[in-house]
Amino acid sequence: MGQMTFSDYEYSNRKRITKREEFLDIMEEIIPWDEWVEFVKPYYPSGKRGRPTKGIEKMLRMYLLQVWFNLSDEGVEDAIYDSYAFRKFMGINFNEEQVPDATTLLKFRHLLKENHLGEQMFKRDRTLRNSTERDYPEITAFFIFRTYSPT
Repeated sequence: MGQMTFSDYEYSNRKRITKREEFLDIMEEIIPWDEWVEFVKPYYPSGKRGRPTKGIEKMLRMYLLQVWFNLSDEGVEDAIYDSYAFRKFMGINFNEEQVPDATTLLKFRHLLKENHLGEQMFKRDRTLRNSTERDYPEITAFFIFRTYSPT
């Protein structure tokens, strides 16, 4: 995220980390972001026409927040503005950029669903599955259930 903001400084002095933040920190560590970005890249619009695209990793993070916390498109957008843990997971500094809007997320979600990319990414990465199943069985069950839900 670059330079610390006032809210980063304020939150760094907390005595306790929330369960949500702990969960997101674990996901930050175990998800192979670079591999997943490369996997989605051939399907992602180039941004030559229309609005400039948001980064693939940023959209993946927003999509996963939506899935894990059962939020609507607008709900996840609002939650990122409201929650320090979500903003930190997204890597957004409001001085430099804004949260992708609900329509952008909707289009990204459709792109993943139409190309069956969510299922393929998780099945493809055995390291993620094995380490999560071994070290965090409750997270694995939650991750699989929420990521493959038909919504």
